Amino acid sequence: MTDTTSAVTRPGPLREFWFYFRENRGAVIGLWIFAAFAFVALFGPWIAPHDPTAQFRDATLQPPFWQEGGDWTYPLGTDPLGRDMLSRLIVGARFSFFVGIVVVSIAATGGILVGLLAGFAPKWVDTVIMRIMDVILAFPSLLLALVLVAILGPSLTNAMIAIAIVLQPHYVRLTRASVMAERQKDYVTSAKVAGAGLPRLMFITVLPNCLAPIIVQAALSFSTAILDAAALGFLGMGAQPPTPEWGTMLAEAREFILRAWWVVTFPGLAILVTVLAINLMGDGLRDALDPKLKRS
Repeated sequence: MTDTTSAVTRPGPLREFWFYFRENRGAVIGLWIFAAFAFVALFGPWIAPHDPTAQFRDATLQPPFWQEGGDWTYPLGTDPLGRDMLSRLIVGARFSFFVGIVVVSIAATGGILVGLLAGFAPKWVDTVIMRIMDVILAFPSLLLALVLVAILGPSLTNAMIAIAIVLQPHYVRLTRASVMAERQKDYVTSAKVAGAGLPRLMFITVLPNCLAPIIVQAALSFSTAILDAAALGFLGMGAQPPTPEWGTMLAEAREFILRAWWVVTFPGLAILVTVLAINLMGDGLRDALDPKLKRS
């Protein structure tokens, strides 16, 4: 009777996840900011008050509305070409969100597959794969991304490919480590005895139990991808003008930093707040998904 009652009242996985996630208040704040960022990214072109590429030549370098000379027509001011800063920031969120989604999808998919292969392959194959990953990790990530973009050509698409390649070794190492730990457990041995083939062992038996740290890594990689894309854009190797990508906006505005502070400050703040929110959310995901960190 007691077992039946406890089984009925036991919280479901989603409720249990939310219980541990919400204990980290910073993670909850990060989640709300990320939700707002995602909303702006999805509906940016309809929210933006102006076309982000439209040039209002009679209002170049107009300050924000609260400063002398500012106007509510351009609440956050305009850039050197007279483009509305608020509209460019809003539409720019779409590019940053798109970069994060694409980079994490490519890096995680490739990294998980290679990591699973390394975890189940013979020792010599595992050694070859991990030494290749070590070589990639030996290079500074931004420098390696710059080299790859220089080879492929400067564009947002090539920047995403380069960042995904740079981030992939993290997923390979994490997946392999999780697989090696799970392979020693009884349920994997039972599956082998029951006649499960290698593909079933890899993708059905072991992989679902390795997803918790990979999900946390994906959240942190999302913020890294946004930062790296902004850095490449700032260096002229990412999105090209007039694309309203936040890093490109910083690059276009750097010569006006002393006489028009808003053209540099607002894109920088957008990157800062977004990356900070995603990192806070990643910490909450780690607390909620790692059983060792769960508090009774």
